[in-house]
Amino acid sequence: MKNKNGHFEIPSFLILLFIFMLAPKGIAGEIEAPQKIIQNISDILQKKLQDPSFTNNFSQVTVFVNNVIEPHVDFDKIAPLVLGKNWKTATQLEQERFKQEFRTLLVRIYSRAFVEYKHWSISFQPLELPNNATKTIVKTIVFQPDQQAVDVSYRMLLNNGKWKVYDIMIDGVSLITNYRSAFSNLIQSKGTLNAVIDDLAKRNAKALAVKKS
Repeated sequence: MKNKNGHFEIPSFLILLFIFMLAPKGIAGEIEAPQKIIQNISDILQKKLQDPSFTNNFSQVTVFVNNVIEPHVDFDKIAPLVLGKNWKTATQLEQERFKQEFRTLLVRIYSRAFVEYKHWSISFQPLELPNNATKTIVKTIVFQPDQQAVDVSYRMLLNNGKWKVYDIMIDGVSLITNYRSAFSNLIQSKGTLNAVIDDLAKRNAKALAVKKS
């Protein structure tokens, strides 16, 4: 998560984490509501992916991706899970700033994956969903040319009648757990959560500015 200068960087495997939401193809059995969320997102994004004039404008892609995934990702749940114990000791302002900057980070990762990866297919695994279920895991298998298939799972929570993603696991590695460890180490090295947020905000702004140009 940090380079030799102690700066926060996006792990390449996390870029792949997000691309695996884009294009489910084969679906085993009857598709359930949580699976439909993933499929609908993929259908919308895949159509845009075919337009080179769209994907060449990263700023445009970032705005579009944010608008597509925002209703289906529970950022309010993700942020506290990522910070863990540091969330409880953070001020309300720090909590809001972290949630916003971390959200920007995730959208940047997803957008970059959206632009860079084009050839894949995904199949859903059967999902048994009781009528009173409020949590579930949507399991998929991702296929890429000349590469080994990868197991990718989406942890989803029923929130006000809507299924939302709050964690993604690739081959058993959790996005939440990975980032929790990374940010815990960063807070220790920089001394305060506020310093980590400041650094993340600068890097988000720099990345978006570069991509816009």
